Amino acid sequence: MLRLVTIPLSAVSVLWATLILPTSVTAQSPVAEVRVDSVFADVYGPTTPGCAASIMRDGAIVYEQGYGMANLEHGIPITPSSVFHVASVSKHFTATAVELLVNEGKVSWDDDVRQWVPEVPDFGVPITLRHLVHHVSGIRDQWNLLALAGWRWEADVVTQKDVLDITSRQTALNFAPGERYLYSNTGFTLLAVVVERVTGMTLRAFAEERIFKPLGMDATHFHDDHEMIVRGRAWAYAPDPDGLFGLRGSIPDFDVVGATSLFTTVHDLAAWDRNFITGLVGGRDALQRLHERFVLASGDTIPYAHGLIHGSYRGLRTLSHGGADAGYRSHFLRFPDQGLSVAVLCNFPSSDPGGRANRVAEAYLEGLMEPRSPAAGGTGGSVVVPPQELAALVGWYRGELPYQAFRIRMEGDTLRFGMGAGQALRPLGEGRFEIQGPGTVITLRPDSGGEAGTMDGGSLGRARRSDAWEPSEAELRGFEGVYASAELGTEYRLVLEGGRLVARHRKLDDASLTPTFEDAFLLRGALTVFTRGPSGEVEGFALSDGRVWNVRFRKEGAGSSLP
Repeated sequence: MLRLVTIPLSAVSVLWATLILPTSVTAQSPVAEVRVDSVFADVYGPTTPGCAASIMRDGAIVYEQGYGMANLEHGIPITPSSVFHVASVSKHFTATAVELLVNEGKVSWDDDVRQWVPEVPDFGVPITLRHLVHHVSGIRDQWNLLALAGWRWEADVVTQKDVLDITSRQTALNFAPGERYLYSNTGFTLLAVVVERVTGMTLRAFAEERIFKPLGMDATHFHDDHEMIVRGRAWAYAPDPDGLFGLRGSIPDFDVVGATSLFTTVHDLAAWDRNFITGLVGGRDALQRLHERFVLASGDTIPYAHGLIHGSYRGLRTLSHGGADAGYRSHFLRFPDQGLSVAVLCNFPSSDPGGRANRVAEAYLEGLMEPRSPAAGGTGGSVVVPPQELAALVGWYRGELPYQAFRIRMEGDTLRFGMGAGQALRPLGEGRFEIQGPGTVITLRPDSGGEAGTMDGGSLGRARRSDAWEPSEAELRGFEGVYASAELGTEYRLVLEGGRLVARHRKLDDASLTPTFEDAFLLRGALTVFTRGPSGEVEGFALSDGRVWNVRFRKEGAGSSLP
């Protein structure tokens, strides 16, 4: 007979507190652990997503915790065994899979990718696996291409075949291979395809057999079926004012692996970290090669190495990689000289696992770290610049790269940088301004002697000023029409509505085009530069964003399939 047992409310409260409060698995430094817990103090409780964290010293776990909720619908807390989609942290595992084949002489990092993936177009120059793994191939990014083509995240399922299809349609590279570094997820998807075609196994099966099982990473796999049930999975969330707790579910729905889609736990990542020391998978030579950085044609060495970023934090050398897909965020951080590593996996977009990982590391290494650096431009106070001098700097600044358009406008006696409200520019003197918020310092020079003004934006690059373009309705009407791109396999219809040029697409919401400099607009953040024929009539446009440059659209005549 089924018996119903009544549990006192006080007992329920104690049980719930036991579930949601962090619990130490291996406690070795109570002071450090208290500091670690404080890093995640904002995600305690039964109504918020959260994070899992593990800290490793010389390959052994010294502390691992779960904070917040893995599933709000069922009231399941995050633990060190909760499984997360770790997005681009996947890349180093894909690089390792290829390196295992290099070790066996089955492929070479200097192989032309077309030897294994002939769907990649012949761009007239070889693109090697080494180019792909270092983001120096010039191949346009798959996600940006698909977004421009009208694919909707968390609504349209993207497969490996879809990525190969849109890659095969491209007629140009962003730049010549080896010329510069530009992050491209396409390269790692292609590396996954190489593994599959060389071995006859899926990347999931190959990694399971050759990487995860030998290391005891029993809760880890490459997720190549978005409908697959995963025990212990942490659900991901995103802000939604109308949702329960102000949230909605936010889960990737693609079946693409290589660049992303590794599912793992912070506990399993400790086993991965241990391999950096033991070399159980791959051996010492392979580990050494996986740390090698690429030297560009210019002679500059990039920080990226086979899915790891060489960097530093407060004077200590680091190796790291982060990831972001839908509501998931992740960060894996190593301090190789100190033997300390941190993994932070989270299930909400604003979680900042990289920042949290740094603060966790401080709990153990602060005595070895340099003092915190002052914010850029933070030395000295503001200077007073006459309003007429500030006004001379207003306008659009066109950068050296195809996607760059920077807006500077004046609000009262203050310059503001960027779209919308923008960020205030604090005058530092001698044409230097601090972009308040990120702290980036830029130098602005007004027009002089018939030459256009300039911006030296440091990491933002250089740009040349032009007056803001305010086209009349008659001018805007000249841009109306249907534009088709064979590279994206899609069309946009541009129409004049309410004095604004509006882009319509069969799958996307209507979007206004914002005029920048002459014959150029911003469309959903992408710079859209129109081209004209000998008679002055608009013939088409080139669309560029941060990872896709100069995708061509041709203006069509009547009879388009677009409604």
